[in-house]
Amino acid sequence: MTDLKRTPLYDLHLDLGAKMVPFAGYEMPVQYPMGVMQEHLHTRAKAGLFDVSHMGQIILRAKSGDTADAALALESLVPVDILGLKEGRQRYALFTNNEGGILDDLMVANRGDHLFLVVNAACKEADAAHLAAHLSGACEIEVITDRALLALQGPDAEAALAAHVPAVANMAFMDVIIAPSAFGDLWISRSGYSGEDGYEISVANDQAAALTRALLADDRVAPIGLGARDSLRLEAGLCLYGSDLDTATTPVEAALNWAMQKSRRAGGDREGGFPGAARILAELANGPARLRIGLLPEGRAPMRAETPLFASESGGEPIGTVTSGAFGPSIGRPMSMGYIATEHSAAGTQIWGEVRGKRLPAVVTAMPFRPAGYKR
Repeated sequence: MTDLKRTPLYDLHLDLGAKMVPFAGYEMPVQYPMGVMQEHLHTRAKAGLFDVSHMGQIILRAKSGDTADAALALESLVPVDILGLKEGRQRYALFTNNEGGILDDLMVANRGDHLFLVVNAACKEADAAHLAAHLSGACEIEVITDRALLALQGPDAEAALAAHVPAVANMAFMDVIIAPSAFGDLWISRSGYSGEDGYEISVANDQAAALTRALLADDRVAPIGLGARDSLRLEAGLCLYGSDLDTATTPVEAALNWAMQKSRRAGGDREGGFPGAARILAELANGPARLRIGLLPEGRAPMRAETPLFASESGGEPIGTVTSGAFGPSIGRPMSMGYIATEHSAAGTQIWGEVRGKRLPAVVTAMPFRPAGYKR
């Protein structure tokens, strides 16, 4: 792993007994001594702390000085209403390509005099280049390299973080603030990739370990690795870029219609104007040929990524494939996510997945697999 990057918390992960693995070009903790199953359940019951410093943090400022101009510029790359995003709020967004496929999914926050973007680790260099290629005439693009990023998730997250930053108790879901602390100014959002209430906390690199240790000093907070992060997000029905989303998949196929507001759809104030608009708007109107669905396999064996899916127990061509699959510790059974032909996508439909040469039954189901615990 000598060519891999390390986050500012690398040494702390080793001190905590983490097992490190390559992920998105970094050495990252996949689990700690507690183990993946208990880390998952601890996050659901109390609070889990994740190092997500490998993700990209980018500031977008309009050269005109008017953040509305930055919002309109960014709208030329995403099928999302950025202009209507109020100060102190963030929104899920998608970079699309000219064919309507997804280049990356990201979070966009309006912080008054600028927009703040958090993008996926494996895509961050390409995203920064994409922004520079298309928006450098209208915007200053600043890639943040001197800040780490933590995620604190679970029902005790508010109490644990409020002990250090009391203002977070007043935040609603998808709020963002910049708050002073003993660890310098913290850039905080309230959302989460786990299906639980929680926060994302950007902190200066030289304060990251101290903040992490302070949070872990609370008995309710435990360090959580990539293994539990994956099963938590899958129970929540949330996509992982590179697995469930990619450049050949449109937002409509991915069942992300909710992320595209009326102002950017047909008949909206700012209809289209983003890459791949013709295909995406057509699919919004007429439906896609395939659709992302949840699956509950019968039995105890998970149907993992690349498992082919069939309409019948024998014969026939595949109707789709699994993109993510794991055992769900909170639901006590295996779960999968994938894409199938739309005519087979209704909840309750029985299909079959081919595991080690044998077709096993599964039922198409609505997601999330477990109700979300966000603070609304």
